Amino acid sequence: MSAPVLLKSSSGIQPVSIESKLMSDHRRLFITGEINADSAMDFFKQVMFLNLENDKAPISVFINSPGGEIDNGLLVYDAIVGSKAPIRTFCSGYAYSMGAVLFACGKERYLLPHSKLMLHEPLLGGKIGGNASSIKSISESLLETKRMMNKLLAFHTGKTEAEMDELTSYDHYFSAQEAVEMGLADGIKSFEEMMEGCA
Repeated sequence: MSAPVLLKSSSGIQPVSIESKLMSDHRRLFITGEINADSAMDFFKQVMFLNLENDKAPISVFINSPGGEIDNGLLVYDAIVGSKAPIRTFCSGYAYSMGAVLFACGKERYLLPHSKLMLHEPLLGGKIGGNASSIKSISESLLETKRMMNKLLAFHTGKTEAEMDELTSYDHYFSAQEAVEMGLADGIKSFEEMMEGCA
């Protein structure tokens, strides 16, 4: 959360966070840093609030994230694709891993000229322990998650699941132009164009 700005009101000068001001006055939300349980639920509540306020006016989501936990990322995904108010996504910096998936699922998807995306297979963090059966179960679950993510990406890019499987088999980085060519984005916008596009 950034430092608050001071705004004058009938009750005097009040400190207000930039994020709150942009959300309430301009319907702009942000996905920044690692995606975890707290950030995912905060985003879910913000989308819910804006839909209750007006379910026809577009919502603009700015993403600058290395990704994060898949299960929590899928909560954000469900909020974006399930929102009655159309959600446009903007990559402002980089969107890696789950961040790239969330960027790709917007109704309209734009990158700043020097923004980048990165896709890869789901990763298993931490130490793995247990007997052969439990390790086999973990492996099968990871492969199922991989298939699900490739299916989602195929749907949003117009590519086949086999193509997405190949693209995510290693850390695959995309420049803004490459992201457009791959169907991950709809276009490239300058900062000025991005501001005009989400007004």
